[in-house]
Amino acid sequence: MNFIKSNNSITAIGLIGIVITMIALAYASVPLYNYFCKVTGFGGTPNVYSSESIYSIDKTINVRLDSNVGSTLDWEFYPEQRIHQLKIGENKLINYVIENNTDQTLSGTAVYNVSPTEAGKYFNKIECFCFQETELMANETKIMPVSFFIDPEIENDKYISDLSEVTLSYTFYENSDT
Repeated sequence: MNFIKSNNSITAIGLIGIVITMIALAYASVPLYNYFCKVTGFGGTPNVYSSESIYSIDKTINVRLDSNVGSTLDWEFYPEQRIHQLKIGENKLINYVIENNTDQTLSGTAVYNVSPTEAGKYFNKIECFCFQETELMANETKIMPVSFFIDPEIENDKYISDLSEVTLSYTFYENSDT
């Protein structure tokens, strides 16, 4: 009989440990995914650049903007303009609009990527709201700028040198500490 009680205790402790681990991983998934993508370049994660482009070329490319919000946030999130045409190498400043539709302060973090994924290494961000947490007061609306350029070295990549459009996509997720 003691043997059965001992096995039940071990099973209960093991199950509690699994549940705690799953909850911890759920809360840490967005920051861990961001870190993984930044380190590996997985999923078309763009480079972060500290200054403006050095030169531009005459070829143009369309940048399509995509926006999404995780299911736990009652926010509206959209670009002021969906498609931008720019010269490769030209620094571009664009804006997203974000609105909190609730009567409480909420905090979120944006996860981003570029598609096709091969273009991610040529997509250089200078400034972005996605570099930090975003907090919105009840019913607040903010304009969120993004400054970027596409590295002219994209022309030397035989797999995507004829690319005419890239998509910059963001998804906002609620921070677990709000």
